[in-house]
Amino acid sequence: MTQAEIKLCSLLLQEHFGEIVEKIGTYLIRTGPQPLRMIVNETGLVLDQVKKALCVLIQHNLVTYQLQKRGFVEYEAQCKRVLRILRYPRYIYTAKTLYSDTGELIVEELLLNGKMTMSAVVRKVADRLTETMEDGKTMDYADVSNTFVRLADTHFVQRCPLVPETPQSPDAPPPPAPTLVINEKDMYVVPRLNLVGKGKRRRSCDEEEEGEPKAKKQKQEGESSEPPPDDGIYWQVNIDRFHQHFRDQGIVSAVANRMDQTSSEIVRTMLRMSEVTTSSGASYTQPLSSNEIFRSLPAGYNIVKQVLDQYLTLLADDPLEFVGKSGDSGGGMYTVNLHKALASLATATLESIVEERFGSRCARIFRLLLRKKHLEQKQVEDFAMIPAKEAKEMLYKMLSENFVSLQDRRQR
Repeated sequence: MTQAEIKLCSLLLQEHFGEIVEKIGTYLIRTGPQPLRMIVNETGLVLDQVKKALCVLIQHNLVTYQLQKRGFVEYEAQCKRVLRILRYPRYIYTAKTLYSDTGELIVEELLLNGKMTMSAVVRKVADRLTETMEDGKTMDYADVSNTFVRLADTHFVQRCPLVPETPQSPDAPPPPAPTLVINEKDMYVVPRLNLVGKGKRRRSCDEEEEGEPKAKKQKQEGESSEPPPDDGIYWQVNIDRFHQHFRDQGIVSAVANRMDQTSSEIVRTMLRMSEVTTSSGASYTQPLSSNEIFRSLPAGYNIVKQVLDQYLTLLADDPLEFVGKSGDSGGGMYTVNLHKALASLATATLESIVEERFGSRCARIFRLLLRKKHLEQKQVEDFAMIPAKEAKEMLYKMLSENFVSLQDRRQR
């Protein structure tokens, strides 16, 4: 990592978790994996402080641990995960856009706490929503629970790995660190909970002071000593799924700008049909037939099957190749070329940056180099139709800013 990234990670940790957590997190970022004894010695903190700080970092997926062959545990900071704290507001806003205020608060609570049980999230969100309602109105646990299920079904939240239930002999010592596992089939399975109740409002300060003994008594009577039905099943935000959503939105916007709104809606439908079945790192979406796409189009788009096939043909024949045809069964099988689309978006961004910084003629040269890969100066002048002196100055400007590179092709 660069020094600027390390400094940014340090500031983020200090702002969100305080000085002690920041000190330990920054130390691990700078040094790499370290055992507990080394962390205590090098940071100068008390052992109990280090343990609590590591628990906080592990709770928020900012630090991972690994049991080494020699029997000790090493802790490693996840630098990229720390930097993603900057995107938390965007994750929360996306959840609000897709699943209203309830989805927004569910994602916010999970980001604030790292990992939580579903029952705890539902109760906390119901209380917060009740606070914003008019007097006499409350939020049902069932409504919040339904939104949580929808978030899990679309993979925006996922289960955390658990300690496997393996019987151990009473004489065998426990391992230095547990090994957490998760079955991929269970990552998005929501436990069946019969959560009955409504959100509660906070008591005012005067009511709390006057009725403190009674309030404590009611709290003790209302709370059960039994663990919740989903005890041990923790959930976290699936950040990769949010990034996949941002990627899909970028592809849809690019198609709308290049063609029209109907084409972008067709691509949006294809991406929505594949969002759960296609991994975030896949090159292509799952092949979809024309008939499947037609049945999945939004109700507001009243286009006939023949028009849809024409649009799909135009998308498949487009030079950008955002959509590709992979077969003829079911009226034609089509996929979205994710890597090709992202490469085109990145190229367009680079071209716009060069044009904004150096002008349209430099952008023409830069676009030419992107397409041809390698060109001599004379070839640049001829292909770009720019006078030799100007072309030389523009190439030097971009070379000095590291937008283009110079390679010696002479035979030695």
